[in-house]
This record gives sequence, C-alpha cells and structure tokens, in this order.
Amino acid sequence: MDVVLLTKSSTPVIGWFAEILGFIMNLIFDLGITNIGVAIIIFTLVINIIMIPLTINQQKSQKLMAVIQPEIKAIQDKYKGKTDNESAMKMNAETRAVYSKYGTSMTGGCLPLLIQMPILFGLYQVIYRIPAYVTSVRSVFETVATSLMQQSDYINKISDLAKAVRLPIENNDYTVTNKVIDLLYKFTPEKWTTLSETFPNMSNVLETSIPLIKQMNSFLGIDLSVSPWQGMNNINVAWIIPILAGVTQFISTKVMTTNQPKNGEPENEMAKQMQSMNTVMPIMSVVFCFTLPAGIGIYWIASALARTVIQLLVNYRLKDLDIDKLVESNLAKQNAKRAKQGLPALSANKKVIENAKHMDEIEKQEKEERAKKYEVNAKNLKDSTEYYNKDAKPGSLASKANMVAKYNEKQANSKKNK
Repeated sequence: MDVVLLTKSSTPVIGWFAEILGFIMNLIFDLGITNIGVAIIIFTLVINIIMIPLTINQQKSQKLMAVIQPEIKAIQDKYKGKTDNESAMKMNAETRAVYSKYGTSMTGGCLPLLIQMPILFGLYQVIYRIPAYVTSVRSVFETVATSLMQQSDYINKISDLAKAVRLPIENNDYTVTNKVIDLLYKFTPEKWTTLSETFPNMSNVLETSIPLIKQMNSFLGIDLSVSPWQGMNNINVAWIIPILAGVTQFISTKVMTTNQPKNGEPENEMAKQMQSMNTVMPIMSVVFCFTLPAGIGIYWIASALARTVIQLLVNYRLKDLDIDKLVESNLAKQNAKRAKQGLPALSANKKVIENAKHMDEIEKQEKEERAKKYEVNAKNLKDSTEYYNKDAKPGSLASKANMVAKYNEKQANSKKNK
C-alpha cells in the first residue's frame, strides 16, 4: 500500500501546517461540496476567519508603532553619520530600551506576519495538491492511476505527457501510485483526450472517471485545471480570473495600509518599498493567474476578498482603540518579567502617546498649512505676472520690455519709500 504522504508537502513546518489545513479541506468535501472551485472559496474563507486574531494583533502592533516611531527616529538622528562599532552598539541598545519601555520588541510588529507565512505557504500546498489531502478527490484519480499502471510500457508512453506538465519521468518514479496521481491531477482536457487515445484499453475507466473530474474542475463554465492564458488569439471567459485577481489584490493592499502609521518622512526607504510592493503585487497577481491553473486564481481572488472584508471589520473595531490602555497592558507584562529579574519598572512617555493619539489631526493640520502656503505662493506669482504684463500682449516683445520697465519702476519706488 502506498503512503499518502508522498504527494503531500514534506517541507518542515510548511508541511505540518499543510497537514492541518488539508484536514479542513477534506472535511469540506465530506460535507458534500464536490466542486473544487466552491471548496476552494469556502476553504479560503474559513482559513482567513481562523487567522483573524493574528490580523488584530498585527494591527495593534502597527498602532503601537505610531507611538514608538518618533522616539526611534530621534535615536536614529542622534547617531546619523556615525558608522563606528561603538555608536552602532549604543544605537541598538537605546532602540531596544525604547521598545522595551512600551512593552514590545524590535520584532514585535513582524511576529504576526512571521506566524502567518507558514500558514499561507501550507494553504497554497493544499490548493495545489488537492488529491493528496482530499480523500474523495484522490479516490477518483486513484482509480485512473491504478488502471494506467496495469497497461504495458505505460511509463514510456506517458513520457511526452509528463514533460508537457513539467513532471518528466527522469525526475519522478511513476511506479508509485501517488506520483501517477500527481501527474494526472495536472492534466488538461486535451491531455485526457491524448491519454484515452494512447491507452484504448482504459476506455471503460476513463469514460466513468473523466466526467467526474470535469465536474469537479468546472466552475462557472471555466475549467480550473487549465491556465487562462492560451495566447492573444484565444481570448476566453477565463481571462476574468486574472483580471479580478489583480483588482481584488489592489483593493486588499489599499485597505490593509489604510491604518498603518505614518512617520511624516516622505523619503523614508521602508515607505518607498511598501508603496512599490503595493503596486507590484496586483501586477504579479495578474501575471501568475494568467499562467497558473485557474483554480489558483480562484484561491487568489477569494483570499483577497476575504482579507479585504476582514480588514474592514478589524479597522472598524480598532478605530477607537485606546493607545494608553494598549501601552499599559504591554508594560504590565514587560514589568512583570523585569520584576522577576530584579529590574526596576518602566514607564512610557505620556507626551509621545498623546501626540500619537492625535496623529490624524496633526497630519490634517500640516496638510492644510501646506495647502495655504501653496495658495499664497500661487497668488503672488499670478499678481506679479499680471503686473509685469500690464498694457501689453503676453509673450510679446513689448511685454518683455514692459516687464523690465515695470521692474525698474518698482525698484525705484521701493528706494524712495526707504
């Protein structure tokens, strides 16, 4: 009997998460959802709901950074231009002290993201290898695989098909059922037709199994096993998947960055990188979802929509978050640890917290002041232009001569008034 694990992800940590997530996917099919597209959508929603606590913690960390960032910036300015080892050590020590003062760490904001990464990679493995994790899907492909392995010289005969789906026989042991299932799961309708023609003795098995496989892979008239991109001359309804993937990814990134703290530094490198990623990711989504099987695109769309809705709910819940209480809670935990170590308790900078609480108002006020300055400068420029172009056609030689005369006149009047 073959070990099912052969077709599952064997990567440490990612494989473990994939095993848990695969159990959830299998449960969805056991509840009667036999369509892969619908199952992917439900599965993605369930996983994103489970990850809500991590999303909330991440948002709290971002709000706390609005408090911490001014002090961190002050330390960075203090040691700006100092590249010696002693200065670097002092800067790191002072930075750690600030984070500690607010009951968090330098990696605190990254921790929720680091936890999410293996979950997301594990989720992708389940989507990409559904037969490995879903018993009912596996049984259909196993019936075909078992029949195929009974055909004479089947390994050499499937060589071209294996190369076409990038699973060549020289890299895979097709005497193992699970490896054959991996191959069959990547077949498009054209490949199934080729398989039927190559092995006519399998007609009875294929006539029963292929309709079941097509039914599982068909979603709103789109075959989820086929990539939407079939060339510029073959535009089809499946193109809506990568387009929606890009649009939903763009909306998701916009919503997720709405409540991120701003440090008031437009030239900040981290801010530039984040802005670039927010532009690049939707484009990458479109490219990947054009070239990968449409089922992956369905997952991408469902995931982006789920993240957007959940993020909106989280933003609403945390919009009135009391930063004082958040800092107090973190400090209480930090000071409890310090007490065990015999260290004195820490207290946060109340003034900085108060400023952070009114960050939106401060930014709005600064924006209004910049707008007023712009209006004043624009008015001065307009008045000056009208003064020098008076009584002459703008742009003419007379206008230019008039400008010189008016300028001299203005200067003379200025000296007279002194």
